[in-house]
Amino acid sequence: MRIGELAERAGTTTRTLRYYEARGLLPARRDANGYRDYDERDLKLLRQIRTLQDFGFDLEETRPFVECLRAGHPEGDACPASLAVYRRKLDELDALIGELQAVRAQIGVRLALAEDPKCELGGQQW
Repeated sequence: MRIGELAERAGTTTRTLRYYEARGLLPARRDANGYRDYDERDLKLLRQIRTLQDFGFDLEETRPFVECLRAGHPEGDACPASLAVYRRKLDELDALIGELQAVRAQIGVRLALAEDPKCELGGQQW
């Protein structure tokens, strides 16, 4: 299939596909006329990239998943490098959750004080 059809089926733009090609994530095969030529495997690569980006992965973090698929594995997360990226992303998310919980607690204290300035929180008057 040509680049326009691939972009449409993947729900992206031809510009994005050219960018992925330049970054080495999408193979650059050409037919006899010089047109880019793609197949269902390329569509699967793009869907993997898009899914991971929807989950908050940056483009470079998708590379091990793409390489895993290009190596012939049925899923992009079947390789050790992909699993390592999952682990790093979970660690990042856990850290962000911890930060958000701390901010939430601080806002809860501020709200309690705003609602009742004589409020004593944790045995201390704020």
